[in-house]
Amino acid sequence: MTSIETDIKPFDVAALRKEFPVLERKVKGKNLVYFDNAATAQKPQVVIDALVRYYHQYNANIHRGIHSLAEEATAAFEATRDTVKDFINAKYREEIIFTRGVTEGINLVAATYGRQNIKEGDEIIISGMEHHSNIVPWQMLCLEKRAKLKVIPVDDNGELMISEFEKLITPKTKIVSIVHASNSLGTINPVKEIIDIAHQYNVVVLVDGAQSSVHLNIDVQAMDCDFFVISSHKIYGPTGVGVLYGKKELLEEMPPYMGGGEMIKEVTFDKTTYNELPYKFEAGTPNIADTVAFKAALDFVQAVGKENIRRHEEMLTKYAMEQLSKIDGMRLIGTAKHKTSVVSFIVDGVHPQDMGILLDNYGIAVRTGHHCCQPLMNRFEIPGTIRASFAMYNTKEEVDELVKGVGKAMKMLK
Repeated sequence: MTSIETDIKPFDVAALRKEFPVLERKVKGKNLVYFDNAATAQKPQVVIDALVRYYHQYNANIHRGIHSLAEEATAAFEATRDTVKDFINAKYREEIIFTRGVTEGINLVAATYGRQNIKEGDEIIISGMEHHSNIVPWQMLCLEKRAKLKVIPVDDNGELMISEFEKLITPKTKIVSIVHASNSLGTINPVKEIIDIAHQYNVVVLVDGAQSSVHLNIDVQAMDCDFFVISSHKIYGPTGVGVLYGKKELLEEMPPYMGGGEMIKEVTFDKTTYNELPYKFEAGTPNIADTVAFKAALDFVQAVGKENIRRHEEMLTKYAMEQLSKIDGMRLIGTAKHKTSVVSFIVDGVHPQDMGILLDNYGIAVRTGHHCCQPLMNRFEIPGTIRASFAMYNTKEEVDELVKGVGKAMKMLK
């Protein structure tokens, strides 16, 4: 147990930083400045403790045993499901399906709902700022079913051209799959508007919440999305755990994704009957320990307060964009009006990877490259960007270190 169990008011970043052990380390003799949070967030001590506690005290398989350890493990695992339900305001706990992450969640929908409902000549709509995880599964499905993939264009500010979206919908459109917040630009898309337009045409909508779920208040009922996917490790939780939310009536009609234990009700050599939701989609022994620890991460975020976190991250993002813009030869990529805490930029005459290597020498961790968004990089006619992404534990002083580091690196590289 730590002091973070009660809300921190006013927002105290110095106190928060003490909850993250990794922030105490040095990299190449310098204090770590961790600006790669859009790739994965660091873990607070309460999450690490929850993970160790499972293995130390009640390591057992779930749902099948009647002994005490199995019952404790099952209760802890299912408690995470209830916490996720509340975190995104799902109507039923059965609508929460555990996966390995957003990638598996999207693939699950493509392979089950998609295969069941997409026919030759049908159409699927995505956007021009999607992560590869929200492109490739739909391409594979379109190839298999001889369907067509359509793309909502992106403007020069890194915003979706919603006026073009409705023009793409036809009677053959069956699925829209859209990112809520861009991992490479930070753009927050108007998903409610997109969903409302799609539903006018009886089109099902999947929302990729990998980046939005840690920054924004998520209410899947108010949003009225048909599917929503999140990853634990973006929300200060362990890797290898994700969630697929789906409307109950859709999940009930979808076939299983994988066969095996847990997803069955009865098996004979002649026939298998499938388990009820959510277990129909959770074949085999799941990632129990990390799922249990995911609850601690969600509780941690709620204790700090999403509004507190959002205000702090908005301040850092605005400050970073202002300071970086003062550097000659700097070009910001993604200047949408509504953004999460992602700042992507390029420097004239400097390859992003070279900049990333030099910043690492100063202890500053950023992400460089195409960020699994190659089509979006092609749209801006660049090989990639340098991306700094902020979390609740980052500070203005760290942003200053980034700006200084970029300046020093530019002198070395030019």
